[in-house]
Amino acid sequence: MTPLPPKPPSRPDKVSLWRYAKLFRQDILSAQPARLYRAWMAAFKTPFFSSYLMNQPELVKTVLKDRPDDFPKSDRIGEGLRPLLGNSVFLTNGETWKRQRRIIDPAFEGGRLRETFPAMWDAAEAAAARLDARAGEVVEIEAETSHAAADVIFRTLFSIPIEHHLATEVFEEFRNYQRTQPILNLAAFIPLPRWFPRFFRKQTRVSAARIRKLITELTTTRMAQIRAGEAPDDLATKIMTTADPVTGDTFDTEEMVDQVAIFFLAGHETSASALAWALYLMATHPEWQDKLAAEAQALQTCDFSVMSKLRLSRDVFRETLRLYPPVPMMVRETTCPEQFRDRDIAKGAQLVLSPWHLHRHARLWDNPDGFDPTRWGTENGQKCQRDAFIPFSAGPRVCTGAGFAMVEGPLILSRILRDFRVEARADDVPRPVAHLTVRSADGIRLTLSRR
Repeated sequence: MTPLPPKPPSRPDKVSLWRYAKLFRQDILSAQPARLYRAWMAAFKTPFFSSYLMNQPELVKTVLKDRPDDFPKSDRIGEGLRPLLGNSVFLTNGETWKRQRRIIDPAFEGGRLRETFPAMWDAAEAAAARLDARAGEVVEIEAETSHAAADVIFRTLFSIPIEHHLATEVFEEFRNYQRTQPILNLAAFIPLPRWFPRFFRKQTRVSAARIRKLITELTTTRMAQIRAGEAPDDLATKIMTTADPVTGDTFDTEEMVDQVAIFFLAGHETSASALAWALYLMATHPEWQDKLAAEAQALQTCDFSVMSKLRLSRDVFRETLRLYPPVPMMVRETTCPEQFRDRDIAKGAQLVLSPWHLHRHARLWDNPDGFDPTRWGTENGQKCQRDAFIPFSAGPRVCTGAGFAMVEGPLILSRILRDFRVEARADDVPRPVAHLTVRSADGIRLTLSRR
């Protein structure tokens, strides 16, 4: 019998605030009690704020879809990301956020996926070529998927491969940033006034500044190309030449640097996480791996129409996003007093929407902790996909790149499995932890061999 995919241990139901903060800093997921996998709503109160985790689909719908303006993003988790992300669309609210989305969204609409597909294809081919040189080895697969996902971002955004010197420098510096940046900043637990200085590790600030300097160089170069009429027709050009239909403004350099930083974080880090877990699940479910390898024979020519033939790969990738959602929790804030499930919720309370717990909720999903890509064709799976599946959030703040990710992920997964077999050792089980995204605490090691 195939064991269940790895899941973090849960903490005791009651712990002190200090203990919770320490656990949270180490890993968001194992800092939570097991009851959250069954609860519709749970409260956590501190001397500084009250937090409510919401799993009931009707409550999630209220917050994300029905009344999103009443529940803006909380600044608490974002506090730790501001050195890198500045005033990006990931952190803003209200009219600033709406203006940013009006400029960004057209780059990802309609036929743009078809136009960016050749760049994704080239990145997938490059990933396969790098892996070919390592056939027969035990490979730390998260490092490989990070490389592949970063390559996709640079090719689709700036029309340069990751081998370009600037792309390589950004990628390497981002890895430094990840190693120095804890998700928990002091302001995540203690509300601080805006004038109060925020304290970050020196290396975090240094890495963030270097990344932003490199992105600024890419952005200013592209602006000069646009003015000269020599810019390639990629995502960066589209975003930088799109004017807000309401104000007529375009992004200036600083704003564009903020947005590129979040594109890299969201588009690279999340895709790398999902791809790594997908390959691990294939290594532990060889019958599914063989099905995807057979299906991937369709990948012979760079043609967007092949995506319609990768149905099994899409279901596997979707199931991976259910079990290992790259962004495990989202935090919103109440702007006025509310009442949910007969509880009085004060203004300024934190509302936690947890894809991790929602996707594994024992009262919603059949076989919630099991790997079953066929569930998406069942009545339960289809209902849960509508009501309890939010790997990209939902409503107006749904991830702009959701469609992009659902092409990139199945494409690279299929391209790797077409040529290679992956195997996992039974005594080397990765332990999921959540920092910026859901990754393995000590990497994911798979044996790679040519088919």
